[in-house]
Amino acid sequence: MSAAPDEAPPPVAGSDEPLPPGATIGILGGGQLGRMSAMAAARLGYRCHVFAPDADSPGMQIAAATTVAAYEDEAALRRFAAAVDVVTFEFENVPAATLEALAPLAPCRPGVEVLRVCQDRLAEKEFLGRAGVPVAPWRSVRSPEELRAAVAAVGLPAVLKTTRMGYDGRGQAVLRRAEEAADAYGRLEPKPLILEAFVPFRAEVSAIVARGADGGLAVFDAVENRHRDHILDVSLAPARVPEEVAAAARGHAARVAAALGLVGVLALEMFLLPDGTLVGNEIAPRPHNSGHWTLDACLASQFEQHVRAVAGLPLADPARHHDAVMRNLVGPAGLEAWPGIVRRGRAAAHLYGKNEARPGRKLGHATRLFPLGALAGLAEAEFMADL
Repeated sequence: MSAAPDEAPPPVAGSDEPLPPGATIGILGGGQLGRMSAMAAARLGYRCHVFAPDADSPGMQIAAATTVAAYEDEAALRRFAAAVDVVTFEFENVPAATLEALAPLAPCRPGVEVLRVCQDRLAEKEFLGRAGVPVAPWRSVRSPEELRAAVAAVGLPAVLKTTRMGYDGRGQAVLRRAEEAADAYGRLEPKPLILEAFVPFRAEVSAIVARGADGGLAVFDAVENRHRDHILDVSLAPARVPEEVAAAARGHAARVAAALGLVGVLALEMFLLPDGTLVGNEIAPRPHNSGHWTLDACLASQFEQHVRAVAGLPLADPARHHDAVMRNLVGPAGLEAWPGIVRRGRAAAHLYGKNEARPGRKLGHATRLFPLGALAGLAEAEFMADL
């Protein structure tokens, strides 16, 4: 099913020129990241056409045009490509074959090679190593015999993960004893798997970078992330780490974006070790939960930077005008917290339009702003107040 805006957009300039106002950006995926990207695009004068299987997904609710179809529906993909001027995606679990089908028909930013690297943890680990980002020891696991060899090589504790489709703690198992390996191998699907050494980290740090069609880079300040039940709970911007650590995080993210040839936004998640070094964990080649604070603390958010990049516009200044603490609103507890956050009015509150508060489901987020430099001197009770 497809719905189109009443008026056709004006002709689009050549591929080397920025898209003019009124052009249409196609977004694969209808989740909250697509929703916030479409809102940023509207600020810049663009329409968005969202392609997703779910008619009531968050992105569908605010798009100028929609296509409700499976990602494998070739006829729907052809119609979608004919209706847009550029294609992007809001999550990396869109099938690579979908982007391959669209690439001859419309510019795709980021491209299919970026998707291939970031969809597969084996390819991702190999890529990070080539890009000069340290990673924890790991081994590919394609059989029980390979798992036994991997445990011997990597050691325990370790984390056994699916190479595809895992997120928010799904698709993984922590192995602390050798006898746990066979059961974990049998449970985890799809295969192959990857075994990663358990990292005794001090903190998780992430950095978000935009890379434009001209190769220009804009890196947001690194942030410190805290998780609850394997789901991001709180992000502190800036990360409360030494400046040399923050600079290293930004540098790693920039190197990854350049090595990928990215056009768009990516987040690089890293572990900070006790000796002050950083180990790369995962690449997300799209706006990321740990960057939601940029909506309220920066001139241009991660979503606007993504739109600027895929539309061929110059990137904006990524500097913060405030320190920020972002908290996710997850499941029934998040929904219960919403009225109080709105009533107190001390945090910027964002809901995603989801109509069911299932456990573990991200329903929205709230961001508290502080003067530049203030976060470093605040106790947790102070910076978490009103969130």
